[in-house]
Amino acid sequence: MIYQSTRNNNEKVNSARAVVKGIADDGGLYMLSDFSALNFDYKSILELSTMETAEKVLGALLDDFSDEEMHLMVESAYRGRFETDELTPVVKVGDNFVLELFRGPTSAFKDVALSMLPRLMTKGREKLGINKDTVILTATSGDTGKAALEGFHDVDGIRIIVFYPNGGVSAVQKAQMVTQEGNNVCVCAVNGNFDDAQTGVKNAFAAFKKSGCDKVELSSANSINIGRLAPQVVYYFTAYASLVKSGEISVGDEINFVVPTGNFGDILAGYFAKSMGLPVNKLICASNANNVLTDFINTGVYDRRREFFKTLSPSMDILVSSNLERLLYLLSDGNSEEVAGYMKELSEKGCYKVSDTILKRLQETFIAAYCDDAVTLQTIKEVYDRDGYLCDTHTAVAFRAALDGKYQNKTVVLSTASPYKFPVAVLTALGVTPDQNEFRVMDQIEQLTGVAIPKNLSGLEQKAVLHKDVIEKDELTDYVMKKVAEEKW
Repeated sequence: MIYQSTRNNNEKVNSARAVVKGIADDGGLYMLSDFSALNFDYKSILELSTMETAEKVLGALLDDFSDEEMHLMVESAYRGRFETDELTPVVKVGDNFVLELFRGPTSAFKDVALSMLPRLMTKGREKLGINKDTVILTATSGDTGKAALEGFHDVDGIRIIVFYPNGGVSAVQKAQMVTQEGNNVCVCAVNGNFDDAQTGVKNAFAAFKKSGCDKVELSSANSINIGRLAPQVVYYFTAYASLVKSGEISVGDEINFVVPTGNFGDILAGYFAKSMGLPVNKLICASNANNVLTDFINTGVYDRRREFFKTLSPSMDILVSSNLERLLYLLSDGNSEEVAGYMKELSEKGCYKVSDTILKRLQETFIAAYCDDAVTLQTIKEVYDRDGYLCDTHTAVAFRAALDGKYQNKTVVLSTASPYKFPVAVLTALGVTPDQNEFRVMDQIEQLTGVAIPKNLSGLEQKAVLHKDVIEKDELTDYVMKKVAEEKW
C-alpha cells in the first residue's frame, strides 16, 4: 500500500518507509487515502486466534512485509510476553464489556503496539538497506514512554529518547521510565505539559532536517507513526470476534466502543477498523476536564486556547490531539490542502473550524462525552461496589460515558491501564486513605480488593534511578542535537 502525507498528496512512500520515517518531511502524518482498496473481509478473522488475526490485519495495512515475515514478527512481539496468548481479553462487567488492554509487559494499552513496532522498524530498516542508526524521539503523557523503552531497549541500530512532562505523570509511571535499563535508551523530564513535550519533539524533527545531519535518521514511537497505530487496529477485530464466539452478538451486529482519549490514536484505530469493514456503530470519545475533543466533535471547532488541567487521568491531559489530523484527512476525502490549512491555523492561531461536510461525517460515527475528577472517582467506586470490577482513572472516564449513554447496541469499554499505575487515586475512590508512599499504596489496594499487583510493577521502588535529566521546554531541540552527536549513551 502507498502512504501519503496528510499535508501533501505528492509525498508518497511505501509502508516500510512510512514505519521507519515515522513522520513526513512536511510535518504531516502518513496515511492511506482509501481503506476500501484493502478488500478486507472481517468475517475471515472471526474463528482465528489473536496471533493469526494480528498477522492478517497487519499484513493488510503494511503489505511490504511478507506473510512469513509478519508471522515471525508477531510471534516474537507477543508470544509469552503477555499474561495470555489472547493478549487483550474481553470481560463482561454489568451490562457492558471491558476490553482489557493492560495485560502486557508494562501494564498499559501501549504494549500491544510498542511490542510490535521495534520488529516492524528493524525489518523495515533491513528492507530499505539502512545502515546508520535510527534515533527515536518520543513524547509521553505517561504510558507510551515505558512501553517504548521496554520495546526498544538494546535493539541493534536503534536508540530512543523519551520526554515526559515533569510532575505530569504518576509516581509509578515515572519510576517505570527512570529505572529503565539499556545502553541505547535516554529519558528526560520537560518542565511543561505533554503538549509542550510533543511540540518540542516535532520542532526537533524540523530542526534536524534543516541541519542537514546525515549521521543518523530520526523516527517516532508515538502514534503519529503508522507502525504504532496499525497494531492497535487488531484488538477491535479480536474484541468483536470474542463477542461473536461467546454468543453475545451475531455476525453482522453493530457494536459501540468507548475509548478514553487524549492524542486520538487509540480511537482512530477503531475508525480504521470500521473503515476496513468491521460492524462498528458508534465510537464514543471519552475525555477528562481537558475536553477539547468533546467541543470539537459537538461543534466542529478545535480550540486549544483554553485552561490546561492536571487531572487524575494524566495520560489524557492533552490539548493538541495529533492523530486527529489523520481523521480530518479521511473525512475530507484525502484533501491534503484542506488539512494543511487546518494545521496551519492551529499552529498560528490556536484554533480552526472544519467544513460542514466534515462535521456531518464526523458526527455520523463519533459521540463525545467527558467527566471531571470527582465523577471519575465516583465511577471507580460505583463500578467496584456494584460489579466487583476495579478500574483505573482513565478507564473510569470511559465507563462513565458508557453508563450514561444507555446505548442500544452492545458496548465495549476500552480499559487502557492497570489500576495499579494510578494507585493513590484508585484507593481514594474506594474510600480508604492512601499511604504517603505511592508504592505502599499498591499493597493497600491488593489487601483491600484481592486484585494482584502486576509483576512488572512490583518492586519498582527498589530499582536504581538511571535517568535524571530535566530540561526547559525550549531546550528540547538542543538536547536532541547533543544526544544525537554522542557516540555512546
